[in-house]
Amino acid sequence: MDFALEDELLALQDTARRFADEEIIPVAAEHDRTGEFPRKVIEKAWELGLSSTCIPAEYGGLGLSILGSCVTTEEIARGCAGFATSVMCNDLGLTPILVGGSEDQKKEWLTPCAESFKLISFCLSEPAAGSDVAGLQLHAEKDGDDYILNGTKAWITNGGEADLYTVFATLDRKSRHKGVCAFVVPRDTPGLEPGKKEDKLGQRASDTRVIHFDGVRVPAAQRLGQEGQGFGIAMKTLDRTRPMIGALAVGIARRALEECLDYAREREAFGQSIAEFQAVQFMLADIAKDIEAARLLTLQCGWMIDQGMPASKQSSMAKCFATDAAMKATVDAIQIFGGNGYTKEYPVEKLMRDAKLMQIYEGTNQIQRVVIARELLGR
Repeated sequence: MDFALEDELLALQDTARRFADEEIIPVAAEHDRTGEFPRKVIEKAWELGLSSTCIPAEYGGLGLSILGSCVTTEEIARGCAGFATSVMCNDLGLTPILVGGSEDQKKEWLTPCAESFKLISFCLSEPAAGSDVAGLQLHAEKDGDDYILNGTKAWITNGGEADLYTVFATLDRKSRHKGVCAFVVPRDTPGLEPGKKEDKLGQRASDTRVIHFDGVRVPAAQRLGQEGQGFGIAMKTLDRTRPMIGALAVGIARRALEECLDYAREREAFGQSIAEFQAVQFMLADIAKDIEAARLLTLQCGWMIDQGMPASKQSSMAKCFATDAAMKATVDAIQIFGGNGYTKEYPVEKLMRDAKLMQIYEGTNQIQRVVIARELLGR
């Protein structure tokens, strides 16, 4: 058992850390205030090899392991969770092509994303189908060798900025998961139209929108896998990307701890720094131990996936535990900061707003507990 990272990954980790310090943290508060999408910063992340990391070397990509993606995601999220969500969304959007695409499809769609900067969106959630993935309403109607897509997707990260969308639709709503298909749809396809940008509580730097599909014609050559295999592709995708959600949460919690340590050493009360009070020390200790546990669980899960081992239970555990830990860490951070923590002059209130979404997207933590229980019960 070796917990040391390889030299190449250590170098990439350092690159991600410096990128967060130099490019993200100085502008994060402003993007949180305005909601402006930081496209130029996201493009620089791609140039440094920090985005679209899942593309294998044979298609011109970095071919970074899941474990490696967890390491870099934590560093970027330490800078800002909204930036990190938009950066890692490319890997989320490209993974269905990796797990469900043919060799020709991988060459057609992955290679261009390795050669030039593009943004990818993963279109699974709908207004009435978030946790209930099998209940998709976006309809795919056969028309010769094509499919006509009609309906709406919701809560789509990078939705208004994406060049390419991986889209899940159903041939028959009554068939539930058996009717789901996966498609690759370019932005310029007629009938595909991003809707209004969501005005979110947190992670405001990321672009989140509804996407409308009005008679969108998709050739059969852009379908991933066979008809009815879309649900399986979606589940395999989420199993592979949930460790990165865990790592993103670890980054948020780690930033909260760093801010708390600095503040506790400087803030004085009753003639001494508040770091001297046991009540504050206990909160700091709890945050620190939860970060370590969350990171280890997340990296273990990433390692298991890289080894080709089944990891549905571990990916749900990693996502659930790490995001709950981040939420608790940021709430405690505000408590340590006291009244100052409740103002926008200090970063901890933003960290709390950013952390809340972690318990919701890519499967709510209630759904993660369902997955874990079913795995334990062998169902």
